[in-house]
Amino acid sequence: MSKDEWEDMSPDELENDGDISEEPVDESTAVPSDKYEKLLSEDSRKYKLSGMFKDWFLDYSSYVILQRAVPNIVDGLKPVQRRVLHAMFKMDDGSFTKVANIVGQAMQYHPHGDQSILGALVQLGQKGFAVDCQGNWGNILTGDSNAAARYIEARLSKFAKEVIFDPKVTSWMTSYDGRNQEPVELPVRFPLLLAQGTEGIAVGMASKILPHNFNELIDASIAYLRGEPFELLPDFPTGGMADCSKYMKGQRGGVVKVRARIDKIDKNTLAIKEIPYGKTTHALIESILKAKAKGKIKIKKIEDMTTDTADLVIHLPNDVSPDKTIDALYAFTDCESTIAPNACVIKDNKPQFLSVDDILIYDAEHTRELLGRQLQIRLDELEDSWHYTSLEKIFFENRVYKILEEDQKTWDAQIKDVLARMLEYQDLLKRKITMDDILKLVEKPVRKISKFDTKVIDEKIRDLEKEMGKVRDNLDHLTEYTIKFFKGIRDKYGKDFPRRTEITGFETIAATKVVSNNAKLYANMAEGFVGIGLKKDDEGQFICDCSDIAEIIVINKEGKYIISKVADKAFFGKNLLYVGIFDRGDARTIYNVIYRDGKASVYYAKRFAITSVTRDKEYDITQGRPGSSIVWFSVNHNGEAETVKMYFRARPKLKKLNAEYDFSTLAIKGKTSRGNLVTKNAIQRIVLKSKGISTIEGKDIWFDNDVQRLNEDG
Repeated sequence: MSKDEWEDMSPDELENDGDISEEPVDESTAVPSDKYEKLLSEDSRKYKLSGMFKDWFLDYSSYVILQRAVPNIVDGLKPVQRRVLHAMFKMDDGSFTKVANIVGQAMQYHPHGDQSILGALVQLGQKGFAVDCQGNWGNILTGDSNAAARYIEARLSKFAKEVIFDPKVTSWMTSYDGRNQEPVELPVRFPLLLAQGTEGIAVGMASKILPHNFNELIDASIAYLRGEPFELLPDFPTGGMADCSKYMKGQRGGVVKVRARIDKIDKNTLAIKEIPYGKTTHALIESILKAKAKGKIKIKKIEDMTTDTADLVIHLPNDVSPDKTIDALYAFTDCESTIAPNACVIKDNKPQFLSVDDILIYDAEHTRELLGRQLQIRLDELEDSWHYTSLEKIFFENRVYKILEEDQKTWDAQIKDVLARMLEYQDLLKRKITMDDILKLVEKPVRKISKFDTKVIDEKIRDLEKEMGKVRDNLDHLTEYTIKFFKGIRDKYGKDFPRRTEITGFETIAATKVVSNNAKLYANMAEGFVGIGLKKDDEGQFICDCSDIAEIIVINKEGKYIISKVADKAFFGKNLLYVGIFDRGDARTIYNVIYRDGKASVYYAKRFAITSVTRDKEYDITQGRPGSSIVWFSVNHNGEAETVKMYFRARPKLKKLNAEYDFSTLAIKGKTSRGNLVTKNAIQRIVLKSKGISTIEGKDIWFDNDVQRLNEDG
């Protein structure tokens, strides 16, 4: 049937069409009857996408957020992770089990296929907290994937059994197919979410919580319970270094800079022993080779010897500084990267953006609550045991069981008599004796009577009372008990989780200072073209070697100047006076200028530095009057002040046709200053009389032993 024929059919014809009614329907994907009737109505021939988005897409978005991508703050797990751990707990016998078997068991609870279950299990195993692994589980350093599920094995860790599971305090719900019971949340008694970290992308939002150190999380939990301040900073399984000055407690808008740990083996060899979180050795090598291809860094080759620890060896040419190369690796490759945390969790059945401090406080409070529930359940069990043991003692010591030997009465009458007799001792017990208690007593076999030992039963009651007193004391001092619990966890497992990432502050690396000069700058001063794509064939004048990310300063004869990023070929106007590399923040480079102010014969001299400007914005050295021009210009990288000789045009009454001007008598002022008056006589030409010495203080110079050169960078 064509689309046009289907649209022309009436609703009755649609309902009675044999091809449609006989088609088997998947009820899980079928359109609800009310929506189906709406689609078949006379007014629904034109479908409104807005209605579909409002109803169906909103339902889908909510499902993805709540049931797939974002972890729940209660146990720190996504639904698939919770179901995998529950399946492992159900089948746990202490030995390793094929992952394929675990995946199959978890499919009883998770409705989204085996690959999502396998991926979640592998991630849990790689994090190293809840799952013990055996076999090839992949490598987070290299990015290599795990072996097939039939070749690898897993089991719950001792830590997981101790802090994640307890059926007695677990809330249960029916699984998706109604055949099984699964936990609503697992009773996790540890800030597992902050220890493992998580990442997930939902509809319209995402969650990215960085991993933190096991011991530091416990210390912070104890500090909170004691009312003391605490600070949480991430700790990555890949090691490296991290600048957390803008972490903002893991909230949206925070930033963490992470770096690889690069060691200098010798003057020709560097080694990367730890990599940034979120990167792999393969990604690092690729980024380094790209930087080399673009001329950003100079290296000979890279060797990858990574096993269970990262080990990249970089070989350098003889004329390259290893210290400068380390900075260049941070500036131009994935050896330094930025992570933006986003602590989004499901709390109170809706997504909320919190800080890691908020999550830890919730976990500490929740752990205390769970421990309180465990203690209360244990106390109830002990009281039940004490009550029944005391009943046994009364029943046998006072020979109440003799009533059961009276043959002239029915069984029901005997039971009532036993209850009446036992009620005579009610004041010895802590709760009322019920018929259920009596029925449980009389079910004891006869040999129980012959073996009854008063001393043994008294000892049992004393042990129960002693334990009950201890449990009540823990309930009365629940915070102290929770702190003791955390300390026990730390003492037992803390040695396995040392801090791997060094927290430090990073200095900003100026890329222009560490990049290799991979290009040559040319300029056609007459025609006004400047760039690294110009050649001598274009009548270009070689200016200097530079990098392809450098900034240049271009000054014309009218006194206009502009700062721009170097390009292959750019036009800046004819009659250029000066082209050079611009170094932002350079206060040592001093420009000495004499300019004519407008068309009049009035000349000013000025000395100034250009430290910061807006790129591609035109500035003026002169006062901007029409006809202004520069008659003397020099660039002095150490603030030298030369002496010049000026020759004036002859005119009546002008006796002295030349004069000298010493720039050292002129103070260095701002680039927008007018300057000092030099002369009102028309200048014919200016020549250099003598080079000056620097008028600014000295600067620090270092000697690099590796390349036997002086440098200004340290």
